[in-house]
Amino acid sequence: MSNAHPSPTGHANRLAATTSPYLRQHAHNPVDWWPWCEEALALARATDRPILLSIGYSACHWCHVMAHESFEDTGTAELMNRLFVNVKVDREERPDLDKIYQTAHQLLARRPGGWPLTVFLMPADQKPFFAGTYFPREPRHGLPAFKQLMQGVERAYREQKTAIESQNESLMAALAELEPRASDALLERSAIDTALQQLDESFDPEHGGFGDAPKFPHPTNLELLLRHATDASQAGAPDRPALEKAVWTLERMIRGGLTDQLGGGFYRYSVDARWMIPHFEKMLYDNGPLLALCCDAFAVAEDPLFRDAAVMTADWVLREMQSPEGGYWSSLDADSEGEEGKFYVWDREEIQALLAPAEYAPFAAVYGLDRPANFEGRRHLHGYRTPEAVAGDLGLEPAQVQALLAAACATLYVARERRVRPGRDEKILTAWNALMIKGMARAARTFDRPDYLESAEQALAFIRGTLWREGRLLATYKDGTAHLNAYLDDYADLLDALLELLQTRWSRVDLDFALALAEVLLDQFEDPIDGGFWFTGRDHETLIHRTKPLGDEALPSGNGIAAMALQRLGHLVGEPRYLAAAERTLKLAAESIGRMPYAHATLLFALDEWLDPPETLVIRAGDERLDAWRREAQRGYRPRRFVLGIPADESHLPGTLAAMVPGERPRIYRCRGTQCEPPTESLGDVLNPTP
Repeated sequence: MSNAHPSPTGHANRLAATTSPYLRQHAHNPVDWWPWCEEALALARATDRPILLSIGYSACHWCHVMAHESFEDTGTAELMNRLFVNVKVDREERPDLDKIYQTAHQLLARRPGGWPLTVFLMPADQKPFFAGTYFPREPRHGLPAFKQLMQGVERAYREQKTAIESQNESLMAALAELEPRASDALLERSAIDTALQQLDESFDPEHGGFGDAPKFPHPTNLELLLRHATDASQAGAPDRPALEKAVWTLERMIRGGLTDQLGGGFYRYSVDARWMIPHFEKMLYDNGPLLALCCDAFAVAEDPLFRDAAVMTADWVLREMQSPEGGYWSSLDADSEGEEGKFYVWDREEIQALLAPAEYAPFAAVYGLDRPANFEGRRHLHGYRTPEAVAGDLGLEPAQVQALLAAACATLYVARERRVRPGRDEKILTAWNALMIKGMARAARTFDRPDYLESAEQALAFIRGTLWREGRLLATYKDGTAHLNAYLDDYADLLDALLELLQTRWSRVDLDFALALAEVLLDQFEDPIDGGFWFTGRDHETLIHRTKPLGDEALPSGNGIAAMALQRLGHLVGEPRYLAAAERTLKLAAESIGRMPYAHATLLFALDEWLDPPETLVIRAGDERLDAWRREAQRGYRPRRFVLGIPADESHLPGTLAAMVPGERPRIYRCRGTQCEPPTESLGDVLNPTP
């Protein structure tokens, strides 16, 4: 199942020996591909041929289109092999390269990038001098033919070297200028208020979400609204519109085509404003944060819709995305049998033949089967009406409609399982696993699901046993091989996931692991002078640029996650170095946040907790009250409360935890920031303090 696009038999190129399923999809191309490696770079220098760098990923539809049109074509391959040293990169294994050359593309082409990314590099120093994305085999849509483009680029390299070198100087200066500068700017809550205002201005009141098509889920923005609404309510000044924006957006996403209505899980994004037709790939890095968001929305609104979406997503992960070794696989392809979405879409007659009449009536009403087909003559399941609205029309109780819909979905799911499945990228990435570990731990705690906790623990055990070596993380694993130095996101996201797991159940091993990760972050990634964290460690391969990414992208900001997790860990164990590193990061980011606050939601969470430190509760007990008190303290949605239940027999704890000793009876310690109160033996005194 892992190979979405089987290659023809015949001679294999160097990509056959790589760990990336995406690179292996190109192993039988007639192109003389290289992975990114010193040998390829040396060959380019020795032969004075530019590097044709192609960056993509296995679930990318247009990557497959360009591969079929050009990389499998012998005439195109012959030209590529003659003119260039051709290097193929999996952006998921090498996000460092992708970040650099995507930014370079935006500077060179003056438009957003994407995948496949096609960049031509100088052979001497890998600086880019021309960049684009998808190019067709024949001219169309205003794009030149790929062969025509390559000939023009190679001719420019030979005939315009002086101009290219001048352009490269300007490009490198522009890249340097984009990096944040050290600042003593005051950190104020006004940035959070501005972000909320920006979200309000771009909100789509009809369909939910922000802006127009294409629409992405942006779970960090929805979390910002939930956190703000909760804070406002607790402060006695409820902001009902903020809560409604978050809840309405998530409801439209769940009922609509962004969600797999039969199998669970969220697709990548919607190509329209109504959340109807998605780009059909399913990515682990989307589903981890969205799983956690559904848990939080249920804790706030207690709407079973959010519970059901969370459970369906978590169950899909257990069923389809967790390897026997314990780690989570990366993604499901958008395509099957060469067609995007083919696995997921239906004909109305097909559905009618599979369902009993009593099931078909409510199913057709909810999913609009009486309406025109919505996807290339076929139907992708999108909820046009709610079960409650349909129940009245059919003279049924809502519970009856729900039961009939569940039966119909189960029947269609079984039928769909007989189809040719989309390919699965079975590499295991540390950062993406961390995002799902956090989501699974949150779901385990919210819904009291030991199987979700076990899943998260298995993934963590795999990372610790396979991707943690000699005190350093590795970024990726496939087929018995773990390799590549880990990136900022790997360390920050895993530290954050460990803190989530520690709130779900105690583990001294996990606390020690969290402390070890924090030390590597400070030693290898932090800039102690200007503040913030580099995306790559100090001993990483030297590239043309070293980035400090601050904004949220497809993944939450590594700098934001690091700042927030270090603050929480620093408060927990009383380590001022962690708190100082977080503060330096926020000061570095102040100017960038000020320019576009809503694009820095994760850093805003850290800023919020820097301005008003969260409450930390440490429970010490030796009986069943340990878990009972922890659960009670975690009831509802409390993003500003960090709860740890430590067994009474646990000793020699690090830092300030060492002073939080157990008593003869269960006791609870309450701290806010670096200020702690005397312990109490009354949970009620802590949860319901008297004014």
